[in-house]
Amino acid sequence: MIGGAQLSVTDLRQAARHPVDYPVLAEHRRIGDIHMHITNVSSNGFMVEGDLTIGRGERVMLRLPEIGRIEAHVIWVAEGRAGFQFERILRPDAFACMVNEMKPRAKARPRLRK
Repeated sequence: MIGGAQLSVTDLRQAARHPVDYPVLAEHRRIGDIHMHITNVSSNGFMVEGDLTIGRGERVMLRLPEIGRIEAHVIWVAEGRAGFQFERILRPDAFACMVNEMKPRAKARPRLRK
């Protein structure tokens, strides 16, 4: 029996990202509270900027507008930024309300490549 590929949320990276400026307090099971600053968000996850004391694969719990408590795990960490994947894909209506409540950034920041 031949089966198709089972895509995970990390394979859905084409989801629209929205630039935001949103501070959040996340809970980590080992180190406790972590202050993070979300700079873009999609229905699959979000990116933060700043120094983090956690690495790839670690999980945090956070509270977002309209969504409430949701778990996310670190997908990547590089150069003062980190990408997180939500435990589930957010409903489009709840996601739209959440983005409207987060302070949007005026313009997306250019990506620097080395």
